[in-house]
Amino acid sequence: MQSSSYTPTNSHRLPIPWKIQQTRFTTHKGITFMRKRCFKTIKVSNSLRTWTDYESEETVGKERGPTSQGRLPVVIRSSGKVSRYFWNGDSLQLVGVDGGASSFSFDWDDGFRELHRICSLAVRNFFIPKKVSDNYMDYVKWKFFHRVFSSALQVLATQAMFRAIGIGYSRSLSSAAALNWVLKDGLGRLSRCIYTASLASAFDSNLKRVSFSTSVLFSLSIGVELLTPAFPKYFLLLASVANIGKQISLACHLATKTAIHRSFAIADNLGEVSAKAQIQTVCFDNLGLLLAALLNMLLKDNQRLLAGLPFFVYPIFSAIDLLGIYQQLKHVHLHTLTKDRLEIIVNTWIELGHVPAPADVSKQEGIGFSWTKGKELFPIRIGYLNPKDQVPKLSMMAMQSISGDDYYFVSMETVYTVIPRTKQRGILLCLREGARTADVIMGLLQACYLRKVLHLNKSKWESMVEASDLSDSVLKEWFKLLEECKKRAQGDLSLLNEHMLELGWAVKNILLSKQELARYSFVDD
Repeated sequence: MQSSSYTPTNSHRLPIPWKIQQTRFTTHKGITFMRKRCFKTIKVSNSLRTWTDYESEETVGKERGPTSQGRLPVVIRSSGKVSRYFWNGDSLQLVGVDGGASSFSFDWDDGFRELHRICSLAVRNFFIPKKVSDNYMDYVKWKFFHRVFSSALQVLATQAMFRAIGIGYSRSLSSAAALNWVLKDGLGRLSRCIYTASLASAFDSNLKRVSFSTSVLFSLSIGVELLTPAFPKYFLLLASVANIGKQISLACHLATKTAIHRSFAIADNLGEVSAKAQIQTVCFDNLGLLLAALLNMLLKDNQRLLAGLPFFVYPIFSAIDLLGIYQQLKHVHLHTLTKDRLEIIVNTWIELGHVPAPADVSKQEGIGFSWTKGKELFPIRIGYLNPKDQVPKLSMMAMQSISGDDYYFVSMETVYTVIPRTKQRGILLCLREGARTADVIMGLLQACYLRKVLHLNKSKWESMVEASDLSDSVLKEWFKLLEECKKRAQGDLSLLNEHMLELGWAVKNILLSKQELARYSFVDD
């Protein structure tokens, strides 16, 4: 039985079906089945009647290549290759369609381009995870400079210590040198344990700052190791001090690398990102070893230059190393909330009416040291009032006004900047035990709204805060201001949370430092 949807094979042209039609296909065995497809042209085969590209009468019956066969609407992409399924009437074929699979001529330009594409793709698949954020490539580029020059410096530092042992203990037993080496490693590991235990929470709340500061410490430790040949009698002291710094830096690196890798894993592929990071580290470190070996080979005939080589390359290599680390951290966009990040988000929300993305917050967050913080007017701090400092009367009134329904209170405090040491008024957010993430966000919202009002009329409110004897009208005006800021914070909380979730912020928890985790308990006497 013949289908009514086609004409005999000797017709010159078939109508082009622009609408979906129901087509009946008939095989030699007489098995009939139905299929819905929409194609532009039709071709008839003697063994299997299918919809394919239109061919003229002269081409029917001639031998055809893959491009003229029955193309199926399935394309396979695997290992950088693109292939498509074809049906020739008797069997199914998978033919490459991305490199001129049906062409038998060779073009040198096309060949080199194809070779370059294949090699680039192979290198990328070897080093780079498949699904990562857009900023990952910039991170890897700067990691290359960091690991290469850091590895080269470590090789030179190890050579310097070997020379120091040979000079300082030339007449001693080899066991004495080994004992000094073991002692400096033992002291370094002990210091690493103490440091890790004391700064456990800071790895989350101040990840970038701690990471960069310990990287500076690592670079300085390398410099101390390079000094050991100049002072061989003090090898144990210098080597121990240097190893303590290196162990502390290593502890910080191990504690923070998981959070950094997680920020790039957009498809929950943390294992793949971590594995690729190890491959990158090994390859980049080996390049650093090669660089150090080449420098030694170039100067092997001049021992004086070889001995002075570390002092010449140290400032250059360490500067490139620290620059690479700094740029690396700038391209790490963390989605977790800390006090600093949340304050940037809230300030942007109040001033501009929108929530910044993690990349924008990362630019504003910076990687500065702790003493550079708090220079803005009325800085906000999370913690508790220190009785040793000068406590404004308004702070005592704020504590007296809290009730059992409040999970935080906002008050004024006196803060001192480190460099230079000056007195400054600040805002304190004090959290109660059991305070939830929403309470922290609302408290910071209220504190930021309060700071905005204080900025608008700085002289008036500063004189009120510093006054020792406050009138009832002043107190009434102050608590009215606090209540207005709290109402605005309550009105913004839900919408702010919604916008943060849309931009990928993790709003379930806020990572706070050890000082910021201090809580008060409400006692109703």
